[in-house]
Amino acid sequence: MKAIRASLLWFSGQGAMVRANLEDDGLLIIGTSDPNPGREVILAAGPYQTTLKKWNFDHPDALINGHIENLKGRILAPGFIDLHVHYPQLDVIGSPASGLLTWLNQYTFKQEQRFADPTHSAEVASLFLDELERHGVTTALTFATAHTASVNALFEAAQGRHMRLITGLCLMDQHAPGGLCNDTEQSLVDSELLIQRWHGVDRLGYAISPRFVPSCSAAQLKGAGLLAAQYPDVWIQSHVAENMDEIAWVKRLYPEERSYLSVYDHFGLLRERSLYAHCLHLDAPDFELLRHRHTAAAICPTSNLFLGSGFFDYQAAEQHGFLYGLASDVGGGTSLSPFATMLAAFYIAQNAPPHQRAAYSTKPQHLWWQHTAGAAQALGLEGVVGNLMPGCDADVLVLNPQASPLLARRTAQAQNLDELLFALIVLGDDRLIERTLLAKTTRGDP
Repeated sequence: MKAIRASLLWFSGQGAMVRANLEDDGLLIIGTSDPNPGREVILAAGPYQTTLKKWNFDHPDALINGHIENLKGRILAPGFIDLHVHYPQLDVIGSPASGLLTWLNQYTFKQEQRFADPTHSAEVASLFLDELERHGVTTALTFATAHTASVNALFEAAQGRHMRLITGLCLMDQHAPGGLCNDTEQSLVDSELLIQRWHGVDRLGYAISPRFVPSCSAAQLKGAGLLAAQYPDVWIQSHVAENMDEIAWVKRLYPEERSYLSVYDHFGLLRERSLYAHCLHLDAPDFELLRHRHTAAAICPTSNLFLGSGFFDYQAAEQHGFLYGLASDVGGGTSLSPFATMLAAFYIAQNAPPHQRAAYSTKPQHLWWQHTAGAAQALGLEGVVGNLMPGCDADVLVLNPQASPLLARRTAQAQNLDELLFALIVLGDDRLIERTLLAKTTRGDP
């Protein structure tokens, strides 16, 4: 058990009613509990004096008075959640291209072919997780490649760190280089074997991962849907409606379907625990379909800007009531930093067409929620990660608002919580993350 005294940041509400809360002098108590004896969770959180008094009264055999780490001037915040990222694409960040399909063919597919090599997969997996922790990301839903070696390497690396990570074999049996196309039947067999090996082990989860409709035959998409029905507690991840050329391609492949999104629905790939990246060029029936199927959107602002793909419609998300959260989408995205992602979302909201603007989407509290508690809700992990509530996994960031001279000067002048959070978003980078605590283990400086 450990106890830390510092400011505490946590979230309540959702959507337009999101509220961030800051306890200037707080106490966070971390340990194991009977329902979850194998992992560290948050046991108590609240104002320092009242939380300490209540804890010592309720636990006379576990007094913590002399065992409190004092981090005055620091902020304890929930670890960030990245809802969509490609770990094999670290080496293609910042590769110039005129659009999505050109970028995939010129850069991405070439790099992903290297992941047939288990040694290369392990090397990049380790670097990827190092970078996530450095940027304060403690939960990630990530694509691997079409090679089982890439999946096993990432799961093994995450398990060694006790990190909550969700990934799966990338399904693509057509319209891709030979070194990336998997055999239709074998890809489904391999996916099931990987589910049976990894899903639910420690804090790991499996995601059935068709890359996108054009890369998957109808037989492969059908098989993925059957797997999803057989294993309802695994996740599903893919891409939809990111680029107009991509949408036209899908229409040529499935002229009988109403929309790109409806192709996934036809094959049983829209349900709870399914997340689709981008969701930029959808219409009202598509938005209703997301809501009806309890399917979430992963918003990727830096990649949408970088590739010129378009703007996510926050207003439609609230009007139709489907789930959503933020994602880096590296390597189309330009940074693993949640601060860069939140800032890009702010830029987009400020410059989106009038009918797509929603004032709350530019609010710092709402932006931060989209990368923590809101993202947890989109994953179906509300109350498990993304917040500092009792029972949540002890994935905690130690933030230092004085991490740089300019940041210290600006945060010292913040008049309210919105000003403080926005200063952290605009000026924050990995230096702001002083320490990343993962449930069952601690990373960073002692």
